[in-house]
Amino acid sequence: MLASTLMANYCAEQHDEEALKVDTYLPHLQLSDQTIMDVSVRFRREMDKGLCRDTNPAAAVKMLPTFVLSTPDGTEQGEFLALDLGGSNFRVLLVKVSSNGKQEVEMENQIYAIPENLMRGSGSELFDHIAECLADFMEKLGIKDKKLPLGFTFSFPCQQTKLDESVLLSWTKAFHASGVEGKDVVGLLRRSIKKRGDLNIDILAVINDTVGTMMTCGFDDHLCEIGLIVGTGTNACYMEQMRNLELLDGDEGRMCVNTEWGAFGDDGALEDLRTDIDREIDAGSLNPGKQLFEKMISGMYMGEMVRLILVRMTKEKLLFQGKTTTQLLTTGRFNTSYIYTIDTDKDEEGLLSAEEVLRSLGLDPSVEDCIATQRVCQIVSTRAAHLCAAALVSVLRQIRDNKAAEKLRTTIGVDGSVYKNHAEFSRRLHKMVRRLVPDCDVRFLTSQCGSGKGAAMVTAVAYRLAAQNAERQSILDTLRLSHEQLLEVKKRLSAEMVRGLSRQTREQTSLKMLPTFVRSTPDGTENGDFLVLDLGGSSFRVLLVHLKSGKKHTVDMHQKIYSIPQETMQSTGEELFDHIVSCIADFLEYMGMKGASLPLGFTFSFPCHQSKLDQGILLKWTKGFKASGCEGQDVIMLLKDAVRRRQEFDLNFVAVVNDTVGTMMTCSYEDPNCEVGLIVGTGTNACYMEELRNVELVEGADGRMCVNMEWGAFGENGELDDFCTEFDRIVDESSNNPGKQRYEKMISGMYLGEIVRNVLIDYTAKGLLFRGKLSERLKTRGIFETKFLSQIERDRLAMRQVRSILQHLGLTSSTCDDSVLVKEVCSVVARRAAQLCGAGLAAVVDKIRENRNLNQLSVTVGVDGTLYKTHPHFSSIMQETLQELAPQCQVTFHKSEDGSGKGAALITAVACRIQSEGQN
Repeated sequence: MLASTLMANYCAEQHDEEALKVDTYLPHLQLSDQTIMDVSVRFRREMDKGLCRDTNPAAAVKMLPTFVLSTPDGTEQGEFLALDLGGSNFRVLLVKVSSNGKQEVEMENQIYAIPENLMRGSGSELFDHIAECLADFMEKLGIKDKKLPLGFTFSFPCQQTKLDESVLLSWTKAFHASGVEGKDVVGLLRRSIKKRGDLNIDILAVINDTVGTMMTCGFDDHLCEIGLIVGTGTNACYMEQMRNLELLDGDEGRMCVNTEWGAFGDDGALEDLRTDIDREIDAGSLNPGKQLFEKMISGMYMGEMVRLILVRMTKEKLLFQGKTTTQLLTTGRFNTSYIYTIDTDKDEEGLLSAEEVLRSLGLDPSVEDCIATQRVCQIVSTRAAHLCAAALVSVLRQIRDNKAAEKLRTTIGVDGSVYKNHAEFSRRLHKMVRRLVPDCDVRFLTSQCGSGKGAAMVTAVAYRLAAQNAERQSILDTLRLSHEQLLEVKKRLSAEMVRGLSRQTREQTSLKMLPTFVRSTPDGTENGDFLVLDLGGSSFRVLLVHLKSGKKHTVDMHQKIYSIPQETMQSTGEELFDHIVSCIADFLEYMGMKGASLPLGFTFSFPCHQSKLDQGILLKWTKGFKASGCEGQDVIMLLKDAVRRRQEFDLNFVAVVNDTVGTMMTCSYEDPNCEVGLIVGTGTNACYMEELRNVELVEGADGRMCVNMEWGAFGENGELDDFCTEFDRIVDESSNNPGKQRYEKMISGMYLGEIVRNVLIDYTAKGLLFRGKLSERLKTRGIFETKFLSQIERDRLAMRQVRSILQHLGLTSSTCDDSVLVKEVCSVVARRAAQLCGAGLAAVVDKIRENRNLNQLSVTVGVDGTLYKTHPHFSSIMQETLQELAPQCQVTFHKSEDGSGKGAALITAVACRIQSEGQN
């Protein structure tokens, strides 16, 4: 029948009727949305099996690591060679990537044939031929003398162990070269290149074509993190979180995973969906029982599936009047490419194509035959597209869940003859994906020169990552301290301690080593009620502390928090202390103790000079206080004057307390071995029990006294200059007290976030982070809070915490790679702080040991401060450093609970106890 006659006999009603007959004949090839979603759920389970170390060996979907750690970020540049081997022809490419404002790629390539005798001969001859073609290509381009990095696309099943090491598992696609299976193909290629002696090539990466597709599209669209091929075969890859890749060590960052999804169903997971036709195709294939999912989708099998259906329908006299032809009965005669022209959105054109194809097979089709053939092609193509969508949706959900994103925005790079040439296939695929995951904004990007350009891009990315990593490490190395450097810090701090204790040299030293007049730690006999006033910021506390002695000594506390208005903080001293006394009066009334006279301890967390326990001369206000008439005055006298003015109650002022000393006293109440106090929070300080004979500012030689080191000031005379980095100098210069508290500025919570922020700014300015784009918010001093370091280092949830912090900082387009780098900076800065703190403590405990002429010292350090308590690694790094630098000291750490409140009460109680003992 001629085409014109065919169309003359065609009508829409007839089309629907014939299509319905085919639908009735092929119900099992038409999958409902529910079935497709069920396939997606199954595939997600198979992905999990492949990712898990325990279940991977038996998993059908192998989820192979590719060692590709990043997609292109737009800064890659240089010249790269690429080899693309996946069939009887292979390509050699020279890819030039330039990055002058707008990234551009120029490519030159040549195709070389691989004779059949080499495909089936020895492996060494095959790779010698590849090396010879590579040399020929470089000779023609005049680049044989250059040393160039090379990426190798090797599209056969491989097990990768490194980016540049890939072991061939088995040959496919008519290759059977001996001595290659089980060997590293990069090693074989290197051997052939070396044997020639005329090429200087650095093979950096070996990839498969799916990864090449993702990387090619990733160059054009930085959101691309999935690669898909639907051609002769089918496969997908995507960027997976390292923490989910149990086959490899490491849990930070991402790596591209080659799913090898064609094998989905090889373990029986798709048996209920496979039809007799699927089983017949599998039985007649070169690899029965293998690649079952691929056999339901890919171009190698779609045409054959249509042929088998047509044969069956003909034998059942549903087509061609029951007459077959030799051509129709010949395996492989119905090319998949026929489907592309028959199954189109223009029915009439499709019918004409169907007639032409059927006639080429020796058939004499009727209009009904052509309509039926067209419908068979549609059903086979639709099932393939929908199964592909089901698996793709699993990958999209995995990525979305990894990112904990409510809505995922991503790009899928696609290649392959079926996807590119069969418009209806790609349309159905897109539509089904978007229907199944409406919470994902998915863009499909067709790859150009995927496998060749992709290999070059993987190489370019590897090249960039290596260069950038080297530059980043050189920056971070300035923040890393060696064992020798830490020993030197300990030595210098030890020397400053001795100078600070000496009457002659204390004025020249940065460590003031202030006597606290606390002469003893608690012994458990302390008893009674004590009032505590805790002033260290814009809010302050009044506490009633009840100490009960005995075998199980206990502490009961009642407290009330009061605020100090900003105007009061900056008014006169009289107004400030009158406000404090009115709050004490309110508290006594609240506790039903109006008019009571109790011993009072005053925690006053500002720099003070003490000449006795119940006196504290304020040296200078900090923390936003500016009340006039206080600096140079005794704060106890200012408080007494305010009580006198009120004339409501009387108090027994016993002690002015520093919070570090309070920390030591609190811990020593529970552990009598505690003789050191340490605070690592917003600021840092330490105190310890020194032999009174060494405290030259205080008369007497017997016994001990707690010394408040005020160690944050260490380094003010240049002792730390050779350990300070450019980042420390920037932080110091922009602080409220340049040149002061140098040690504190390298350790404490007030400054660590600021150090990190300055490193991130430096990275970004050098194009090593955030693609060189700095947010306005990150330029703001103090915006990177130190609590972020603790949150980031505690993060085990695929960098979610890091991403949310970076978004808070206006870095909304930051990548997973950026998150890993930010975490590394936080880790290095926090580690240095903990090590410096450990070095300082080593000096303290060794001083105590030497004071007592001991070979071994056992001592407890009472610790408080948010940085120490909340950072996941600070305490362990500090303790490890201390152990290394003071091996003759066995140090236990005891976390303090409320050093400034409970500790102040204990200091007051110990003073009362000693006073009472003196009177007796």
